Amino acid sequence: MKSKDDVLKIASLAHLQISDNEADGYARDLGSILAYMQLLNSVDVSKVEAMTHVHGQTNVMRDDEVKPSMPIEDIFRNLPDRNGRFIRVPLIKEHND
Repeated sequence: MKSKDDVLKIASLAHLQISDNEADGYARDLGSILAYMQLLNSVDVSKVEAMTHVHGQTNVMRDDEVKPSMPIEDIFRNLPDRNGRFIRVPLIKEHND
């Protein structure tokens, strides 16, 4: 199990603010995750063939073709907010300058 101090240090490095109660919970969770990783590391996979995905398909992408676009007014018709030819969106992150 990782200690609460380890969790608080990791949170500080990641610029996250967590409470002491949260740190206790995260320490338990992190300890469980690391214990499970140890269990996975003990599994013998030497006879398992390496693979990149499980479904077996290769290159299922379509050819890149140029097609006509929708008229811009059709696109803008259902927008909640716009400014000329620009789409207005809500501010997601404020700057703390």
